[in-house]
Amino acid sequence: MAKDVLVVGEALIDIVIPLDGETAEHVGGSPANVAIGLARLGHPTALATRFGRDERGERIRALMEGEHVILVPGSNAAPRTSTALARLDSRKVATYEFDLDWQADPGIVAPEGGHLHTGSIAATLPPGGAAVARIVGDSRAHATVSYDPNARPSLMGDPADVVVPIEHLISLSDVVKASEEDVEWLYGATPADALDRWSAMGPSLVMVTLGPDGVLVRCAGETRAFPSAPVSVADTVGAGDSFMSGVLSGLLDAGLLGGIEGRERLRAATLDDVAPAVERALACAGITVSRAGANPPRRDEL
Repeated sequence: MAKDVLVVGEALIDIVIPLDGETAEHVGGSPANVAIGLARLGHPTALATRFGRDERGERIRALMEGEHVILVPGSNAAPRTSTALARLDSRKVATYEFDLDWQADPGIVAPEGGHLHTGSIAATLPPGGAAVARIVGDSRAHATVSYDPNARPSLMGDPADVVVPIEHLISLSDVVKASEEDVEWLYGATPADALDRWSAMGPSLVMVTLGPDGVLVRCAGETRAFPSAPVSVADTVGAGDSFMSGVLSGLLDAGLLGGIEGRERLRAATLDDVAPAVERALACAGITVSRAGANPPRRDEL
């Protein structure tokens, strides 16, 4: 599996219910969305996930094949394919109800000199969450790591139940991205407070997205707000995932991720050095929210 990036986490079917119009189904799951986003931006990517050998699972398999995302063997071993019911409100923002089966092979590791991304439900939901933590720990010796908590209160329960595993993964990561809703749910804190807390745990680059207001970024002890460009919103499904794939793409292109050398270069980087990757991330998210479902851009669209 000689790929640049390994993504570990859930792939499922988003069942999107708008206030007006017909219900639609899309392949989703935060890590799966990130894997597709990276592949569309030209990065060889493998996905370790879990779905069933049913009609919905076949849609996931076919999409990954069409997007040139390599599925790690065993990814189709689930008894059924998981779903996320996404209800859109008047602002076209989604809230989710999940039917999820998640396990992971703890023996998986990222490619030597490559990058590992994980996050969302897969990183905290038992029994697979413990396996994900082991994969991250075992991969860190030879690969850079990124993490997106992507909190789902309906599955994660009380914040006190997940803050320890979330912060453990943050401490093992080089890049962390969360939303202001994640921060509010987890700590009842401001984005700036989260940047302070998480930067002290070890990541070189920490970001908190602010919805239509852009993103707050901390790197090398400096904090900067990056605004989003105005856009007509179709829905926000997959926006954070598109941001994540965009920033990882920019960092990979700049040589700021990938193995021990990439980690050292990122540690030495300034906020100006990572700014182009952040701008790419915002552009990716803006394109994604302008169209229905988790549909990240290709490189030639940027």
